[in-house]
Amino acid sequence: MNHTLKQYIQLLKQSVLFWTIAMILYSIFRYYGIDAEEGLAVIKKNNETLGVLYYFVKLINIGILIGALYATVDFIFDAFTKNKVLITHDIIIRTLFHFVVTLLAFTTITDIFSTLTHTHSHTHTGWCCFNKSFWAVILYIVLASFVFSFIKIANEKFGKGVFIKMLLGKYKNPQEEKRIFMFLDLKDSTTIAEKLGHFKYSQLIQDCFYDLNKVVPKHNAEIYQYVGDEVVLSWPYKKGLANNNCVNLFFAFQQKKQSKAEYYLEKYGVVPEFKAGLHGGKLIVTEVGIVKKEIAYHGDVINTSARIQGQCNAYKVPLLISDKLIQDLKISTNLTCQFLGSVLLKGKKEEVNIHTIARV
Repeated sequence: MNHTLKQYIQLLKQSVLFWTIAMILYSIFRYYGIDAEEGLAVIKKNNETLGVLYYFVKLINIGILIGALYATVDFIFDAFTKNKVLITHDIIIRTLFHFVVTLLAFTTITDIFSTLTHTHSHTHTGWCCFNKSFWAVILYIVLASFVFSFIKIANEKFGKGVFIKMLLGKYKNPQEEKRIFMFLDLKDSTTIAEKLGHFKYSQLIQDCFYDLNKVVPKHNAEIYQYVGDEVVLSWPYKKGLANNNCVNLFFAFQQKKQSKAEYYLEKYGVVPEFKAGLHGGKLIVTEVGIVKKEIAYHGDVINTSARIQGQCNAYKVPLLISDKLIQDLKISTNLTCQFLGSVLLKGKKEEVNIHTIARV
């Protein structure tokens, strides 16, 4: 419940900020034609500063109201669709909902205001059908809604905050960052794939990654790549260490799958198990590609994380973590840590100390 409320508040902040900025821009664009604006011509002639200020404040309030309304609509829409709607359908349906909500909200507000101020003659029910200014605002809102949807989709594609950083050109030149990486891979994938066939197996992977995405935001993780039945997750170093996010995500994912064990058994005849390798340190992050731009990480941290995950079968444990990373973690009482020894990973000249962590 707390996480759901957090998600709503986060969406509310983003929506209100976007729509406040959008309506401020609209007020600037429309200001040049304010002489023709219904209801504002007299104010401007008598007191230009008052007229402009009134106009700006009015649209900013509209922006805040739209932001709050749309955040609520989007939150409910996402809860019911569970983000499994096609992108095209998502944008069209969401925009339609936005339009209907806007029409109902502003008609209701205007009718209430008219009743309280006894101005029925000027703002009768259905006034919006004949008000050019209203439809100009509606057209702008629809276009802005598409922009907001695009930004949201782009943010989901590149990861939280990455799209904005790309727009600002932060990764145009290579940057050094300290991050934690987790390579998460389906156990016994070849056997499962042979049993299910490629279509059913693909559905299984889709369901697993959908469940993973439900726990990712709770642990401040970023999904770097999906590679077949493997997913690569990443954290800025401090965020990964906070509340043992990098470790607790793995156990939260396990718990999520176990809670749906009946579903997996009924549909696929197996409850999927995953193995993971964790390591952290400094590496380089940069923007690569022209036709298909991506953020790429280069450095030993990536390779070491992947190699550590590759040792899970040899040690017969689901989770392995490097000694370097475990020294920075604060192991809580509900976790137990066991040193497994040193291993010479492929491509490395020196052995790496590895540990496993289990939940009590």
